[in-house]
Amino acid sequence: MRVLKRYREVLGLPGAWRFSLAGVMARLPIGMTGLAMVILISSGYGSYALGGATTAAYVLAVAIGAPQISRAVDRYGQSRVMLPAVTLSGLAGLGLTYAAAQHAPGAVLIVLAVVAGGAQGSMPTLVRARWTHVARNASQLHTAFSMEAALDEIAFMVGPVLATWLATAVAPWLPLVLAGGIQILGGWLFLTQRATEPPASGAPVRGTAGSLLSIRVLWLVFAAYLMLGIVFGGVDVSTVAYAKELGRPSSAGPALMVFSFGSFLAGLVYGGRRWRGAPWQHFAAGTVLIGLGAGSFFFATSIEMLALLMFLTGLALSPTFVAGQTLVQHLVPADRVTEGFAWVATSINAGVSLGSSLAGVGLDRAGSPGGFAVTLAGACLALVVALAAAPTLRRRTA
Repeated sequence: MRVLKRYREVLGLPGAWRFSLAGVMARLPIGMTGLAMVILISSGYGSYALGGATTAAYVLAVAIGAPQISRAVDRYGQSRVMLPAVTLSGLAGLGLTYAAAQHAPGAVLIVLAVVAGGAQGSMPTLVRARWTHVARNASQLHTAFSMEAALDEIAFMVGPVLATWLATAVAPWLPLVLAGGIQILGGWLFLTQRATEPPASGAPVRGTAGSLLSIRVLWLVFAAYLMLGIVFGGVDVSTVAYAKELGRPSSAGPALMVFSFGSFLAGLVYGGRRWRGAPWQHFAAGTVLIGLGAGSFFFATSIEMLALLMFLTGLALSPTFVAGQTLVQHLVPADRVTEGFAWVATSINAGVSLGSSLAGVGLDRAGSPGGFAVTLAGACLALVVALAAAPTLRRRTA
């Protein structure tokens, strides 16, 4: 099949399958760590508030730290910067586990969470940066980015389920210990593969983060990603609430897995061929489809129907993200592509946090429809931003 041929082609590039496989392992904790913190702290301290505050500190530290670490990676190289960083992050996570088991003060947990998040960096960003180095043409890069978008979803399909099962079947501390161990082991397996590492620029980057964001159209792309993050945060919280309203709280997890599975399949199909149109057109079209999907959630009459609608909406996610990442890769200087991808991850993470908070307010006021209203609002705003950016993106990436 032509689809499989394209994937065999990119994975056959020198060292490609090795760093991609190690990257899958290294980013598995992304889908486990936050949930594992909430489970461990809420069970040990009897406080969801402390668990939520610790997780929020961790996510905020990731959002702030990842672009700064990625800037250092562009200058000094992946292994030189990230080997000590990923080790520190993993050890901080293990330290948090021990501190929680010993019922340390909440401030200690939050400090350790900040260290774990601030030093974590963005593993998906590092993997994509390697693909920009080893891919021989735009077609191969399109397939590679699509494959990585699909593989990203594995972390969000497997991670939460694994964390929940281990915490309930074995011990509440085990998911966070496993996440920290996998982070260190997977990170080292990935980062010690020097042959495919992009060359370091060696040049200092002038100014602060604004030097990259002085490319004005990037503000619009990152803003669109922020709004799409609101969609994710809103969907997660609202689906849990909807399942509880139906008296089936355990069905929320499988429904969210179906959402990620739709994105996983779409990513594989999208990367298996060349599609008509430019990336900016795919990006704008994807936001339209996501908006339509978010609007359909209001019509669900059962958790099964909601899962089906989420699956259909998920089909638009990976292609939209791949198109957006391709735009970023074209817009930023070649020696700062890691930092550009990191700002994408930061925008999404910030949006997820904001979406979760806003959806919580909506849920308190109107139940699950209030939460889904936040999801729809995020999708509509992403569409508006994408359409506003379209003329400039067309000119800048022609």
